[in-house]
Amino acid sequence: MTTGWAGEAGVPGDFAVVIDAQGLIMAWSEGARRLLGYRPEDVLGREAADLLAAELPRAARRHVAAGKACTSEVALRHRDESRVVVRLRAVPLAHAPSGTSWLVTGTHVSYPSGPSDVAAARLWDRTLAQLPLPVAVYDRDALFVSCNEMMCRLMGRTEDEMKGLPLREIEPGWPYEEYDRLQREVLRTGEGLFRELYRKGPGSTREQAVSVFLSPLKDESGAVRGLSAMAVDTTEQYWARRRLVLLNDASVRIGTSLGIIRTAEELAEVSVTGLADFVAVDLLEPVADGGEPEPVRSTGDVVFRRAAQRSVLPGCPESVVPVGGTDVYPSGSLPVQVLISGRGTRHRTGEPPLREWVRASRARDESLRRHMIHSVMMVPLRARGVTLGLVHFLRHRTSAYFSRDDVLLAEEIVARAAVSVDNARRYTKERRTALALQRSLLPERLPRVAALDVAYRYLPAGSGNDVGGDWFDVIPLSGARVALVVGDVVGHGIRASATMGRLRSAVRALADVDLPPDELLTHLDDLVLRLDREEGPDVRDRAEDASGEVGATCMYAVYDPVSRRCSVARAGHPPPVVAGPDGSVRLLDLPAGPPLGLGGLPFESAETVLPEGSLLALYTDGLVESADRDIDVGLDLLREAMLGASATLDESCDHILRKVLPEQPTDDIVLILARTRALDADHVGAWHLPLDPAAVAGARRTAGEQVADWGLAEQAFSAELIVSELVTNAIRYGDAPLQLRLIRDKTLICEVSDGSSTAPHLRRARTFDEGGRGLLLVAQIAERWGTRQTPTGKTIWAELPLR
Repeated sequence: MTTGWAGEAGVPGDFAVVIDAQGLIMAWSEGARRLLGYRPEDVLGREAADLLAAELPRAARRHVAAGKACTSEVALRHRDESRVVVRLRAVPLAHAPSGTSWLVTGTHVSYPSGPSDVAAARLWDRTLAQLPLPVAVYDRDALFVSCNEMMCRLMGRTEDEMKGLPLREIEPGWPYEEYDRLQREVLRTGEGLFRELYRKGPGSTREQAVSVFLSPLKDESGAVRGLSAMAVDTTEQYWARRRLVLLNDASVRIGTSLGIIRTAEELAEVSVTGLADFVAVDLLEPVADGGEPEPVRSTGDVVFRRAAQRSVLPGCPESVVPVGGTDVYPSGSLPVQVLISGRGTRHRTGEPPLREWVRASRARDESLRRHMIHSVMMVPLRARGVTLGLVHFLRHRTSAYFSRDDVLLAEEIVARAAVSVDNARRYTKERRTALALQRSLLPERLPRVAALDVAYRYLPAGSGNDVGGDWFDVIPLSGARVALVVGDVVGHGIRASATMGRLRSAVRALADVDLPPDELLTHLDDLVLRLDREEGPDVRDRAEDASGEVGATCMYAVYDPVSRRCSVARAGHPPPVVAGPDGSVRLLDLPAGPPLGLGGLPFESAETVLPEGSLLALYTDGLVESADRDIDVGLDLLREAMLGASATLDESCDHILRKVLPEQPTDDIVLILARTRALDADHVGAWHLPLDPAAVAGARRTAGEQVADWGLAEQAFSAELIVSELVTNAIRYGDAPLQLRLIRDKTLICEVSDGSSTAPHLRRARTFDEGGRGLLLVAQIAERWGTRQTPTGKTIWAELPLR
């Protein structure tokens, strides 16, 4: 058959071939020779499949199998082994002998902008060879086949030295044995793998990371014929991830409390686990106590306190300053320079600045030598433009020196911790101020009174909360009576403490007027309303600790040791508890009353007789109520605790707190225990008098005799004079009934009661006036005097000191 057969037959295109039913080439055109480079004698009788450079497309194979004509782009092999893409048209020849033969015609598909197949193949080979990543190829038995130049450098061997060997023989030991195992797993499963392994290379001071990508190499049928291995040095990414993990750990673990020392401990704990072998946190002396530090100057020494330290070694043997101890950074020393610069620094032990600082202290020099400390980093603790302290980072077990990245990481961690330390410092300062204000507004010591034995416990809220507005007071009243007060202002902080102070002062002023408990609470309610109007919503909105409108609860009790009666009124406050001398315990049944600040609602008082030796408990709601406990449960616990009260009141207070106190109190707590006493007839004398001027002399004589019987002869004249003036005043201006009462307590008390509610007052008598000087004489002689309203009128009283 001649080469001009296709052209003479008029077959369109530049390529024409006849293939018989067995797939052998029967005719070969001149166009086919020009396109693929084969002469007819080279290909006639050969299998057509030998000329395929790639598998036939699936659609073409399906049409040929069905004996149908088809058109498809096919990659053919040129005589020079390059690839030629031809668009072929295969048509079955119906009259061909011995089965279906095919006429295949085609046209060369050209890509004018692309390189030739030979050039592309060569370019691809160069790409693999010069790829800046180590790449190697292994056969189906995990034996080395080939690699690029970067892999040869990584392995330190040539291709010829590695060819035909498994990886575990090329480089025995870890991690190559692990790589070899992973390669065999890829060859077995046909699935790619990624692993990042870590090691220290020869001469390296830090851990290195290598990421290995293993990919199976499959043929056209999907069978695994080998694998490719690519290794990437990911050391920097690995350490960057570790730094991010440490930063995240610092964000979570530092600043969990508002304690200065605890925050410093958290900083040391975080840093010693991922950055240094020993960490010490030094705070400037005022900072440790919540004070404002002074600017660091180069001309003076800097006093610091070691707030926290941690080490990889038990007991922190590297430290030369104990936790809580103070020391000095000398003027001009390296730590002072770092504090002034405000930037972190790193030093090796042989560098002059660090060497001078170390040799200035024999203990520091010995510690550095003993523990072979080779690298030191110092980072100032600064927040909001204020220098708070200095953090020391040391390495001795970690072989790598501190790097520039380590300095940046340390500065970031310390900066975050500094904000927490400064927050804790500010909180400590403000809390101390609030506590000082609150304690200054509470009684420093309770007055000694004959009517009651009193003990108390005052517990401010825990360190995680602001101080509250709880208060208490014990107020001596006229006639040997005593007032007990317990109150609780709504909210926390300085504003609540200030409000508490104003209410306490108001209660003392109203108590001096001797108002009954219900009337006193009414006046106090008016005061709270006035305070709320004075502040207004604008002031409350501007207050940092604003908690809404001014409000409070209060309980006011008055105990009379002569009658043993106790009169109590409460404004939204928990009821008092009484333990009788017979062992009974009960809540006093009295009206609750509205909280202070509502206005317009009445308060009621209740009166009860307390046998001598009764134990009265007044408290705030923080003792019996909490978020996880109902108030009724707390009251039951309080009653049970009162049953087991000890003989001494201080022990009883501690016992009750142990039994009743919530596990985590969230509010201030006040507890007052008062054991009642009674004044018997040996201490009290009372006489009814007629409303007759003649009764004055008898009253004077009776008073003198009674005082003499009590062994108070020195006070007899003064007592007679006061009784004479008070009885005269009552007869002249008062109404029946008239009564004289003398009480021997810590003072000698003279009382005259009458049926008139008109209160007496001092006035200035003119020179020739016959009267008007009685009360003036009483005021001059008595230690104190006053008047109080009673249900039947009034009582004028005066007290004489006992010598």
